[in-house]
This record gives sequence, C-alpha cells and structure tokens, in this order.
Amino acid sequence: MSDPRSELAELEIQLRHHDEMYYRQATPEISDAAYDALRDRYRAIADTLGMSEQERYGHQPGDDHTTGFVQVVHRVPMLSLEKVSYDDDGTAPDRLVEWYHGRAAGAKGSTDRGRKGLRERHDLPADADLSLLVEPKIDGVSLSCTYRDGHLVQALSRGDGVRGDDITAQVLASGAMPATVAGFAAGAIEVRGELYLSLAAFRAINERLLAEGGKPLINERNGCAGLIKSKDASSLSGKGMGAFIYHVAWAENLTIPSSQYALVRWLADQGLPVNEHARRVADGREAAAYCASFLDRRQDLGYDIDGMVVKLDDRRLHDRLGETEHHPNWGIAFKFPAERKATRLIGVTVQVGKSGKLTPVAELEAVELSKTTVRRASLHNWSEVDRLGIHIGDRVWVEKAGEIIPQVLGVAEHCGQQAVIRPETCPDCGTQAVAEEIFLYCPNPACPAQIKERLAHFASRGCMDIEGCGDALVGQLVDQRGVRSPARLFTLSAEDLAGLDLMKERKSTNVLAAITRAKGRGLARVLGGLGLRLVGEKLGEELAARFGSADALLALAARHAQGDASAIAELTALRDVGERTARLVLEQCAQAAVVAVFTDLAAAGVVLTHVGTVARAVAGVSGKTFVLTGTLPSLGRKEAEDLIKAAGGRSSGSVSKKTDYVVAGAEAGSKLDKAQELGVPVLDEAGLRRLLEGGEV
Repeated sequence: MSDPRSELAELEIQLRHHDEMYYRQATPEISDAAYDALRDRYRAIADTLGMSEQERYGHQPGDDHTTGFVQVVHRVPMLSLEKVSYDDDGTAPDRLVEWYHGRAAGAKGSTDRGRKGLRERHDLPADADLSLLVEPKIDGVSLSCTYRDGHLVQALSRGDGVRGDDITAQVLASGAMPATVAGFAAGAIEVRGELYLSLAAFRAINERLLAEGGKPLINERNGCAGLIKSKDASSLSGKGMGAFIYHVAWAENLTIPSSQYALVRWLADQGLPVNEHARRVADGREAAAYCASFLDRRQDLGYDIDGMVVKLDDRRLHDRLGETEHHPNWGIAFKFPAERKATRLIGVTVQVGKSGKLTPVAELEAVELSKTTVRRASLHNWSEVDRLGIHIGDRVWVEKAGEIIPQVLGVAEHCGQQAVIRPETCPDCGTQAVAEEIFLYCPNPACPAQIKERLAHFASRGCMDIEGCGDALVGQLVDQRGVRSPARLFTLSAEDLAGLDLMKERKSTNVLAAITRAKGRGLARVLGGLGLRLVGEKLGEELAARFGSADALLALAARHAQGDASAIAELTALRDVGERTARLVLEQCAQAAVVAVFTDLAAAGVVLTHVGTVARAVAGVSGKTFVLTGTLPSLGRKEAEDLIKAAGGRSSGSVSKKTDYVVAGAEAGSKLDKAQELGVPVLDEAGLRRLLEGGEV
C-alpha cells in the first residue's frame, strides 16, 4: 500500500477489532505474535509520520470491561508493561540489554546504537542500585485486590487501566485469593497480580466441553478471562483458578519493603500466592540470560507463561523513573517466541462465519507444530493477505502458540506466481459479497454455511445459554431435523430430540428444561446472540436498556429505512456508538429476514424486552448520560447510579461531549475540571434529586 496514512488507518481498524475480541469477548482471532506484528507495523508508520503518542491509537491500555459488572475507579491506574519480543532474527535478549544498558552488545555485531541506558535516560545517581527482579510473565488476567483490616473487600479487573470491573464475588468463590490475611489486620493494602488457569484445569474443562458437544477453550488465558467474568460466582469453585501476586499499589499503616525482591518474599510470608521463580540479578545481561533459560523450562511449570517480566529492584526509584499513559519506565516484558515453522501455501479457501464474514484460510503442506499436524491456518482477513503480499506457492511462516487454530504470520520465501484473489460472491450460496472496512461479508442470513455457526452462537453460554445445546447437538438438529432458525430451537419437542446420536446418553428433559429457561433471558441476550455485525454483548445490553423492547428498536430501524435522519442520532446518543455503527445496526434491523426472526421468536414465547431494572422514565433524566465524581452528602455512588438508571438515564465513568450532566460532590477531581472545560452542566446532589423528581435544574 503506497499511502502510509491509508495503511495506518487500515491498521487501526484491525487493531480495534482485535482489541475488542481479546479484551471484551475473550475470543481472540489471531495469536499474540500476529497482533504484535500489526502493532509494530502501526508504530513504525506512526514514527515515520512523526505522530505524537496522544495522536496514536492504543496510547492507553486496552479495555476488558464486561457488560453487567459494576465499574470502579482504580485508586492508582493499572498500566501495561512495555515489551521486547523475539522477531525473526531472535534479537529480543539484545534489545533487553539495550533497554538496561543503552546498547545492544553482541547483537549481530553491533556494539552501540547510541541509546541511553536506564541510568542516563532518567538521570539516576551514580551510586543508585540498578539490580533487577526477574520473574515469569503469567499469561492470565490482571487482578487488583484490596484488603482492609485483614479482609478482602474488593477485587477488580484491569478494565481500561483507569476503571476495572468489580469481580470480588468471583475471586472469593474461585479460591484464587485468601479471604483474610492476618498480617494485614492493622491496616489497608492493594495488591496486584495475575489470575491464571492451570494446564491441568484447562485440559479438564476442555475434555468436558468436548464431551458435551461444545467448543473447547482457545487457550488458558482466555479460559480464565471467560470464567472470572461468570455472572454465577458459585460456579467457579473447584475450577482450578489460581493467582500470583507481585505488586503493591498502595498501603496504609503497613510497612512495605523497599526492594521488589524483598516485597515478593514479604507477600509470601503473609500467605499470598507468589511465583517461586522470582530472582534478583545484577544487570541486563544477567536478566536476559535468566529469561532465556525459561525457553525450555516453561513446558514444565504447570501453567502457561508467554515471557518474563523484568523490573528495577529498588522500588524507591520507581517514582523517579515515572511512567507514560501506557506503561511504567521501571519495568519491561520479555516476550517469548512462539513455535513457528515454514511450509508451502498450496491454496486459499474461504470460510463463512456466523455473521457471514468471509475469512481466508490457508491450505498448507503438512507441518508439525506443537505436537500436532497442521494443514490449515487462518489468514485473518483480506487486508492482511494484501499487506503480506502472499501468493499461492509461497513458503509461509505458520505459528501455533497455544491457540487451537494455527496462524500464518508472514512470507518466508516469495516463490509463488498465482495471486490470492478476493471472492466476489459467497462460496456457499453465491450471494454478492459486501465489504465492511477490512472484512468481506455474505449478507444472506439464510446462507446454509452460516446457519450452524449462527445457531451454535445463539445457544452459547454468553448468549442464550442453552445448556447442553453445543456445536455437536446443533449440527445434528440442522442436519437431521431441519432446524434453520433461532425460533425453531424454542419449539423443539421430546420427539424432535429422540433418535439423535447425542441424546442416547442424555436426558431430553434436561435440554428441554434449558430451552424453557432460556426463553426469559431478555432482549440483550437475544441481540448479542443473533450475530448481527458489530452487535456484541456490550452493545446488545446498551440497545436493550435504551429502547426497552425489540418493537421499539425495529420501529427505529423502519424510520431510518424511510429516510428519517433523526434515527441515526438516537443511536449515536449511546456511548461509543458512532454514525457508521448506528447506520449498520439500523440497516440490519430493517431487513425483512431479521424482522421475521424477531416475529418468530415472539411467537415462540421468547422474552424480547429488557430484563433488568424497569425504568420509570423521568423527562429530564431519560436518555441522558450522567457522570458522578466526588462524595455526595447522602447518596452513595451505587445508590445514585441506580436512581438514575431507574429513571431511564445511564451513568458513565468518563466525561465527554456526549455527557449531559456531571454530578459533583466533595473532593471532586479531574472529571469536574473536564466538565467545565467542555461546558457540561454540573449538578450537586440537590440538583440531581430535583431532576429525578421531574423538576428542573
């Protein structure tokens, strides 16, 4: 692609998509290495164009917020670490040395790149102790736990680094962290670390899922992310989740060691789980050597690691080194290389997904990866095919780093002549393909290739949660009983299930009972389950809460189809919904086939209204967005948010041009400043109460 700004824009679209799949959906489509390659390419172009950090996509950490969880502001932001990764020539150890010493000694003959090391870069005293703490980098889910008077009172996910999801009940139920710590009884402390799923637990869960006809977890990290966001906390007991704690964000009335290594040992003495492989080393070279020693040892740990973490051991220097919006300057992550091999690309086929997405799949000469024979691998999307310049006959790099589906990372040798051509029509039904940013879609909802994928997704745990109705059963229902629509699942009878292979060892009454329970899940689950493009769990919840019923949403879509420009504005009033998203959602909901799905679901007895707090719409509150900051005289934050929601409004954690009101109490902070800067109206508690009672401010 000749225009760097166009390529940068396309890369941003890909990164946004993959961040959504990784952080919120916990179902990544590409490996970490493939994602890092996109991120590195984006960074290189942005550097060439001279873009500032604030102008770039991703200058802040990603967001793993899940709809349905209360968001809480972190007292101290949770940042990500800068990282050095193995590239094709394996120079990550040298780049780690360069980060520390300011030169890459031994890197392909280079001895000095003119870079400054930690001491020079941050003007540290000549006698400052620059020893390092090195420990395994757990491939899990970031965790923050606050203990007061010895009791675990709050556990949060990282979220967007500023606000995290409250997962206290889930962490306590999982047993990953102790509920009480005697050594913390005299004060308060926030400790941070990583939740993980052991390899044994991962295998056991996947064996059960496969036996039930469901999809296996992709890897340990995403299995852990999915489990910890379970709304039913009691289901987490005995699932095999653990944690490693390695950081203290703040403490009150407790004496914290000034050395990172001593801190880890102190945390262990308090009874918290820490990693036994943490080691203090003298400098960057020793750190690189210790990191490299785990390339082989990682297979025997019993849990998955994707690298090592290196931190300045003297915690007193951390404040002096400071941080960016994304990462602290006193630490770095050393990412391991994934197993990759080169093989020949013998063809490219097209896979049709549940949303109609047409994904290119590489057909390969067989190659052994991670103890399995690989003959097919994902090519991600058609823009990636163009970017890599792949031709049939090329030798390509293939990777399988814990993911079920192998990935093509790039071209090892350009030796093919036949170009890979984008399809113009759906390979299964022949419908003309449509382009949406970097993706191609089959727009035909009756496309046979989409039916099984759509129904399995609709019945999955994150959507309608029809227990026992996994991929295998859906496949038999489609092939042997002619099931073609979501509504048909809700009209299944014992006679329909009788005779299916999967029902020989199961009770049809259990499946039928699960189907009956699913009818009452509500509109948000239905919207998330239908596979409409851009409508995932989060937006489904937003739409259900905003419009209350499928009828209201479909009426809005009909207005848009008739040329009513105000329909778009009603959707863009929702947080994070832009004009493109609003237009696509309304266009899909106006399609006759989609309207028919809702009609059939209603006839089958499925609840198509919002299941949750029933809003008593108050004119001055309904449809408005409120941001709370500071301490109100009599209302707690949660109480105030519930009152706003009950009146038809919504609360948000950040101030923007779309914010209608900021409600400020004592010790209001930067949100109040932001509101005044943007001209957003500011209310006190009395003003909020007047609005809630139908008055004016």
